[in-house]
Amino acid sequence: MGNRFKETSAMKNKYTGTQIVAKLREADTLLGQGKTMPDICREIEVSPQTYYRWRQKYGGMSPEMVKELRGLQKENARLRKVVADQAVDMAILKEAAGKNF
Repeated sequence: MGNRFKETSAMKNKYTGTQIVAKLREADTLLGQGKTMPDICREIEVSPQTYYRWRQKYGGMSPEMVKELRGLQKENARLRKVVADQAVDMAILKEAAGKNF
């Protein structure tokens, strides 16, 4: 079971955000040419499910916006870790202060 999870998470990182935006733009071009969705998905080498998931997450973004989104996500993760560390420190101090008084 654990091996299957590793394969799934590795597959998520097959394309970068910039590559995804490029594939979505290519799909828009093909759609404008009158191609069907199954044909488009086959041509850009993704499943329809992946295409729609990408469209929901990255639709209308430029490559610069994708880079900015990634940067903001990293900063958010860092700040969450800082807040979690502070919460642990506060709990330790409250416990220590409770015993001293």
